[in-house]
Amino acid sequence: MGIKRIIILSLVFVSIVKALSHEPELGSSRVVFQTSYGDIEFGFYPTVAPKTVDHIFKLVRLGGYNTNHFFRVDKGFVAQVADVASGRSAPMNDEQRNEAEKKVVGEFSDVKHVRGTLSMGRYEDPNSAQSSFSMLLGDAPHLDGKYAVFGKVTKGDETLRKLEEVPTRREGIFVMPTERITILSTYYYDTKMESCEEERSVLKRRLQASFVEVERQRMKCFP
Repeated sequence: MGIKRIIILSLVFVSIVKALSHEPELGSSRVVFQTSYGDIEFGFYPTVAPKTVDHIFKLVRLGGYNTNHFFRVDKGFVAQVADVASGRSAPMNDEQRNEAEKKVVGEFSDVKHVRGTLSMGRYEDPNSAQSSFSMLLGDAPHLDGKYAVFGKVTKGDETLRKLEEVPTRREGIFVMPTERITILSTYYYDTKMESCEEERSVLKRRLQASFVEVERQRMKCFP
């Protein structure tokens, strides 16, 4: 079998795997939740759930999730962030409250619920999601197509594993931690901007090197 044929077959295989996995492309924005158990970083799927992503990211930028908490930790299933309007220990300003109380249309997709997936919480009404969402701690195919997937955890699986070990109690259908797991603070950044900073740094070094070489040639030719 020729090398060209092998390459073509490899590319076809990769395309099939991607199609079967339904793995969408992450946007460049990253959010970090700094919790009492460690940091958790996640990214968004803007092409899958654009309205949900806009809403959650705006709440992050407003500082809405600061002092909020994980009200639910069900090992192997989900770690769920409380609604901002009721879960924070600090008071909210009007802008935070207005955004937190908005309801988001259910953006259901064929993206699978696997460990690390971010999925919106809601009530019976499919368009009742507000600001509570889950970080999947295991695969949950029974949620597929019923809850809006909008991103995934990109760093901090070790923190999720720590959360799975906290003592819990059951209240109805919920498994809840016996102690408060606080989101102490949050921040966000753009991976594209970081890439640009690196490129600018490389360009600056090259320009400096070019200047040194030009000056060396000038001194050599025009002493």
